[in-house]
Amino acid sequence: MDSFRSKENLNQFESLFGKTKQLPRLFQAPARINIIGEHVDYLGGTVLPAAINFAVQVYIRPNNTSSYHLHSVTHNETVELKKPLLQNSKSPWSDYVAGVIVEIEKKGHTVPGFDFLVDGNIPQGSGLSSSAALEVVTGFAIQETFGLRIPKEEIALIGQRAENNFVGTKCGIMDQFIIAVGKENDCISLNTDTLKYSYHHFDLGDYEFYLINSNVKHNLKDSSYNNRRAECESALIKIQTNHPKFTHLYDVDLSDLEISNCHLTEEEGKRTKHVTSERERTKIVINGLESGNFSEVGSALFRTHWSLSKDFEVSCPETDFIVDSLENAGVIGARMIGGGFGGCVLVLDKKDHFSEIEEVLKKSYQQKFNLALDFYKFQISDGVKEIFL
Repeated sequence: MDSFRSKENLNQFESLFGKTKQLPRLFQAPARINIIGEHVDYLGGTVLPAAINFAVQVYIRPNNTSSYHLHSVTHNETVELKKPLLQNSKSPWSDYVAGVIVEIEKKGHTVPGFDFLVDGNIPQGSGLSSSAALEVVTGFAIQETFGLRIPKEEIALIGQRAENNFVGTKCGIMDQFIIAVGKENDCISLNTDTLKYSYHHFDLGDYEFYLINSNVKHNLKDSSYNNRRAECESALIKIQTNHPKFTHLYDVDLSDLEISNCHLTEEEGKRTKHVTSERERTKIVINGLESGNFSEVGSALFRTHWSLSKDFEVSCPETDFIVDSLENAGVIGARMIGGGFGGCVLVLDKKDHFSEIEEVLKKSYQQKFNLALDFYKFQISDGVKEIFL
């Protein structure tokens, strides 16, 4: 997001909330991609995300009241929140801010009133985690503004709890975590059970990652996302009856016969198959990126997509068409990313192949679905931070 828009938003902030001697502070949180490890971050799995240079920006300033005055540039809407904070069905975007305030205060902090303006260029419903970016930037802006001394890792957990408990989406920790601790040009491998993580720098050489937005919008709160999590939890309970050593579905390492003896439903069996096979694909991708074996990485990405489509059943005809078309066109690798039911496809390919793919795929997709495709190049960026104009 450029500084011109930031200055424009500063003018709008002062127009809405007035000018004072105390200037508002500006904070920014990025979008994220996840290279591998999909739908395992709430099951104790390992993921490989990176922060990217789409962002949510907020201006914040204490207002010496007990009320929170919020304005969304995207929705062109101003909302006043008063305690006790409750869900706002008319302005659901404000729930992500309210939920963070509630979770910070649960930790024993007091969050005084503030004025707050939010804007962003993360395509909503694209699977790039605009909601997690808003949660993390809100938490970080509050702790910096009021000197609460909350570490970034804890800010991530606060954001996740806000989405779980206040918004009502039972998401895992990956999105908030990478948005909090991301580093330019690096991704992280994150153990979502222990929250131990390490930075990885990969040299892609003549290859590149880019995104294709299907422009099919999803809303995880109203989708089958929570059902998938429930199916994974019920599968684990049944498996633990015979095999109590497993504390996470991700760790299950049983033969097909042993799993069949656990009396899983068809859906529970398919969910388990995706989660446990993703463990091996994640190892392949990390090793392949480190060794420069991009064909191996790409093959694993394709396998993950079809596992998400057939076994986890979180894809849709549009993203399946994109991935199938890319595979037939000789692209190195591709898969849907995010919660599913639309959103973006992550592509790994040779740099010189991009223009050819873009032209052909846009035309065939438009003809089949009467929808436009958007292609996004991106850079891996820093996590949440303060911006100084």
